[in-house]
Amino acid sequence: MNDSKMKKEALTWIDAIIASQKENGWFGPELKNDKGSFDYWSNMLVLFMLQNYCEYSGDKRVVTLMEKYFRFELSVPDNQFLASYWENSRGGDNLYSVYWLYNLTGEKWLLQLAEKIHRCTANWMQQSTLPNWHNVNVAQCFREPATWFMQTGDSAHLKNSYNDYFLIRRIFGQVPGGMFGSDENARMGYIDPRQGTETCGFAEQMTSDGILTRITGDPMWADNCEDILFNSFPAAFTTDMKALRYITSPNGVVADGRNHAPGIANEGPFLMMNPFSSRCCQHNHGHALPYYVQNLVMASNDNGLAAVMYNSCLVKAKVGNGTDVNLKMQTNYPFDENVSITLNTPQSVSFPFYLRIPGWCKNAVVLVNGKQLKIKAEPDSYIRIEREWKNDDKVTLSLPMEIFVRTWQTNQNSVSVNYGPITFSLKINEKYEKESSLSTAIGDSKWQQGANPEKWPSYKIEAASPWNYGLVLSQGNAVRSFSIVKKPWPADNYPFSQENVPFELQAKGKQIPSWGIDQYGLCGVLPSYLVKTDKPVEDIILIPMGAARLRISSFPQVK
Repeated sequence: MNDSKMKKEALTWIDAIIASQKENGWFGPELKNDKGSFDYWSNMLVLFMLQNYCEYSGDKRVVTLMEKYFRFELSVPDNQFLASYWENSRGGDNLYSVYWLYNLTGEKWLLQLAEKIHRCTANWMQQSTLPNWHNVNVAQCFREPATWFMQTGDSAHLKNSYNDYFLIRRIFGQVPGGMFGSDENARMGYIDPRQGTETCGFAEQMTSDGILTRITGDPMWADNCEDILFNSFPAAFTTDMKALRYITSPNGVVADGRNHAPGIANEGPFLMMNPFSSRCCQHNHGHALPYYVQNLVMASNDNGLAAVMYNSCLVKAKVGNGTDVNLKMQTNYPFDENVSITLNTPQSVSFPFYLRIPGWCKNAVVLVNGKQLKIKAEPDSYIRIEREWKNDDKVTLSLPMEIFVRTWQTNQNSVSVNYGPITFSLKINEKYEKESSLSTAIGDSKWQQGANPEKWPSYKIEAASPWNYGLVLSQGNAVRSFSIVKKPWPADNYPFSQENVPFELQAKGKQIPSWGIDQYGLCGVLPSYLVKTDKPVEDIILIPMGAARLRISSFPQVK
């Protein structure tokens, strides 16, 4: 955002962090875990931040701090290192930071430390289970074996991260939106789409997707990042992004301050939109968008560039023989099929340029300076364009979007509807009721002194229209059941609100009277397939999932 006030405030903290380092290498508060040893987890978070700051500024103090700190870590006995729950689960973050420094300095002792970190971290390389089933841990830590793979080169380690990713989704991930229904902790028997994900989990999975894209080049990870960003993440916030909720579900028709346990796994008012509830999410959500932006365009190993994800941005990079170029990307993707990319270069330069083709796109088209390339663009792959590029060359990528229906067999053959990367939810009239954050702030958050409760209210959201609809699908061709209605692009450039959505789907549905609010005050679990109801067929409207704070995204199929 290039906000000078924000930069100045950030630098205040960065300077203080660097100044806090002791002679032995430790920095920050001397936090101890429940076993009396140093707790390394909070420092892992700070290292990520310092790495980004160093890449931005070139401040060598960061390199010096990390070298001293990592020598301290190397000196600690194994039984006192990463010894408690959070740090033990999340040691992969520490490992990634060690490799970041190694790539700058080439110091061999850092690889010795990397072996130690991997040895002392929870085992994320099991075939049929995970070290724990905490949703944020899974989203954050499943990438550890793939990170370790960078040192070992053992393909089995890389496959372990893929196995973790698919393992939890086979059990708890039979839902749209890119995530898995574990609430805070996944529990057997709780797999319905009314189970949700912490806001932290969305942010961590998107970050993992970006890192795994860098490590593997696999476009699957970029697909997953976009699935979460466009469908799950925005609905966790009010549209002004001043309040958030702890747990957001594909099927969630209640957003209030009640304790809904054990229907969802955590005890507290975790469905209300609240600026001061669930301290982890208040802080953790803030890195999701910056890391997404950071991963839009990447360097390729052959001195080229790869457009990995699509959003309007300006990229400055070195390509080919070291020529500085600017790449300007303009698009309203995913609400627009077209991506326009303009290259500015001081001289002609040869380099390869890669364009990711999402897994859902069957008929991508690429034009260079208005001329269509004769390239077969396969879904879930990259197009590689190698040529001598000149100033003001233009690349246009068209990603035609089609309606398609997914069936979630494990969850009563419920269905979700997509148009390209956008998943749709039932349009439910949402009634907002403002409440004072002075009384609704809870637990580890509390009310923050000096904050104006009028500027930072909490909101309860109630359904003001029926939500218990099943879809009526055309036999033999479900796609024929839907038609898309395109609308103007919003003046405020924010498409994730009911009023602003750039398109809607028209569909047919029937109400299911037996499907209602259950004893826990939640949307009831999906009725058994195939649903019978004597209610008449109605015209219903579906809107993008990310714009629905109350939503039904996994629909029962009605006879």
